Parts: sequence; structure tokens; C-alpha cells
Amino acid sequence: MRILTLLALVAAPAHAWEFTPTPVCTLAHSEARAEVAVTYDHATALYAIAITNADGWPSAPAFSIRFDGAQPNTISTTRHSMDAQTLTVTDAGFGNVLDGIEFNSTATAFTQTAAVTLSLDGAAPEVQKFRACATAPIA
Repeated sequence: MRILTLLALVAAPAHAWEFTPTPVCTLAHSEARAEVAVTYDHATALYAIAITNADGWPSAPAFSIRFDGAQPNTISTTRHSMDAQTLTVTDAGFGNVLDGIEFNSTATAFTQTAAVTLSLDGAAPEVQKFRACATAPIA
């Protein structure tokens, strides 16, 4: 029985927040029902957040993210794009999004008819690496 439990833990996907600096600054996280990637591209000077919902994103006129925890906040926009499963927002500044991820415990991405909640456990150190990457001078 212990071997089965160990195998199940080893085979389970990692749900940690991860930062990678190339090819663009990327902060990513995956859970059973959703995946999120925050990117910053020095070439375009744009940030983006892409949230893939296993249940899909029906067309909606507005999108919001509610951060719950030590510094709660809700951010909304009508400037988003959707395909069947991924919702994307692109902007020149993402301070509120990064603060929300770094300083809170959960994030709920939602539209009028769909929602997904993500854990922010362990995100803070990775957000700090992402911020450093996004503000680093380009050679």
C-alpha cells in the first residue's frame, strides 16, 4: 500500500508557481482545472495573462480577477480575448495583477458565466523573480 501511495505522489503533477526568464519573462502555474501564464516581452513592452480553464470560457463582455488574502482586490476589463479554453488580457502595465498574485492566497478569474479559482501558495518568490526580469535592462 505504501508503494502505491508513493507512486501516486510521484506521478501527480506539480502545482508550484514557476518563473522562467526565456524566451520571455514567464510566471506559470498549473492546477487540475486551470493553468495560468503571466508573461512580459521586452520586444513589445507588453504584459499578458493567459488563463486556461478546463471547463472553457464562454463568450463574455467583461473579465475580472478577484484576489483574496492579505491585500484583496478585484481587477476588471473589457479588453480581453477568448478562445474555447483560454482567456487572455494584454496591457502595458500589470502592477495590480502582480501585487494580487504576490500578496494574496487565492485568485478567482471569472466572467458572468464561468469562474476558476487558483491557489497562490508559493507564488511570492516567483513573482519577485518575474518583476526583476521584466524591469531588467536589455543588452
